[in-house]
Amino acid sequence: MGTFDERPRLALSAFLMNTSSHILGGLWRHPDAQQHRFYDPQIWIDLAKKLEAAKFDSLFFADVVGLYGDHEGGWASHVRKGLQIPTHDPLTLLAAIATHTKDIGLAATSSVIQAHPFQFARQMSTLDHISNGRVGWNIVTSVLANAHINFGASTLPAHDDRYGWAEEYVAASYKLWEGSWDDDALLADKDSGIYADPAKVHKINHRGDYYSIDGPHLALPSAQRTPFLFQAGSSPRGVQFAATHAEATFLFAPHPEYVRKKDAQLTEQLAAAGRKRSDIKVFAGLSFVVGSTEEEAKRLEAEYDEYLDLHAIIAHIGGGLGVDFGGLDLDTPIGEVKTEGAQGVLEAALASTPGRNPTLRDLAYYRAKQQQIVGTPDRIADTLLEWQDAGIDGVNVINHILPGSYDNFIDGLLPELQDRGIAQREYAQGSLRQKLFGRGDYLPANHPAAQYRGAFDDLSAEAAERSLELARGSEG
Repeated sequence: MGTFDERPRLALSAFLMNTSSHILGGLWRHPDAQQHRFYDPQIWIDLAKKLEAAKFDSLFFADVVGLYGDHEGGWASHVRKGLQIPTHDPLTLLAAIATHTKDIGLAATSSVIQAHPFQFARQMSTLDHISNGRVGWNIVTSVLANAHINFGASTLPAHDDRYGWAEEYVAASYKLWEGSWDDDALLADKDSGIYADPAKVHKINHRGDYYSIDGPHLALPSAQRTPFLFQAGSSPRGVQFAATHAEATFLFAPHPEYVRKKDAQLTEQLAAAGRKRSDIKVFAGLSFVVGSTEEEAKRLEAEYDEYLDLHAIIAHIGGGLGVDFGGLDLDTPIGEVKTEGAQGVLEAALASTPGRNPTLRDLAYYRAKQQQIVGTPDRIADTLLEWQDAGIDGVNVINHILPGSYDNFIDGLLPELQDRGIAQREYAQGSLRQKLFGRGDYLPANHPAAQYRGAFDDLSAEAAERSLELARGSEG
């Protein structure tokens, strides 16, 4: 290991969801937990202010647009346990949070199935304007059959087919964000009466297997144009997609060795896509229980464990895999499972228990405990250095309770991380992209979106000049 001052800092993001029960099922029942009131925007605004004061890089909202697969023969148990139902729209919530914050990044999940790219691109441009360049998009394809049926499909499309859909979705969005408006198209010239130069506004005329979009993009280019891009797929196709498109990728990693393996796969895929490892940030999802002593940390851990619902966690995992584990004993081995669902989740679960076939209890503890670091600030900081050496660039901090888990992190662990130089004390200036990479507000030239800058010219120079002359003549 190098000395602390030789290390890059770890980016910090809060992993959230606009619902009562996100990752750690049952914890909403804790007496100090406030996530059961997720529908109150003030909870999120207050949390965002707290995270911004602590200089977190971003808050990251997961989302679903359908029910998880059946548990105990149906979906009633999801409602009973509050398993990501009810859940509210994160994009709408981000608009409220943006007006109460200044620097923290605002990332939200939006599936390719839930909004037409023309509408979605307009929404994200608007949010990027409202936040002054702080918006991120977590690109997902949706693993839930109910989500696809909610948007008109008859069943869950095959895994790789969903990524083919996503490839066209992002291409159409890039064309709108990057190619439709030139940087200097807006004039807003009150004397001439010319608001924008038509020669510098372009239709994209996209024609694909899924979408037909003329354009032009209705929104002005925002500070980042394309929002900062997250992607969380961990299957081989998901890693390939992330290497092509993402600026940050999010892993559910059971241990540093799993990170090292995934980092090697990602680095190989980045080279194939003409990108570098420095073009992407790898975030690990980790939870923390911090105490001034080991005994205090263990007491707090035991307090959280008292409210942990392993059956809810199994319902979550099985629902994503499309397997009903309801009614089975928690010590039942799951065996080999082939699924069109979240293949990377199962792969990570198997990796977390080497040498044997994991049971349902193993899977539940994998999700709840193996990504949890418990101890004193000094011990946890040492552990995070091991994760950093394995290949992570940041941490997506999973909460047990809101806002208490972040209070525990900020008050207990963050000062140690800042003293070691691996957490920032101040924000850099500029957009979310500039803050995290320090090389400008726009995507770099080696990103596939960059090919669409200046690529469209649907109005001839002669027609554009004639339009401007007519405008000037009518004003005169």
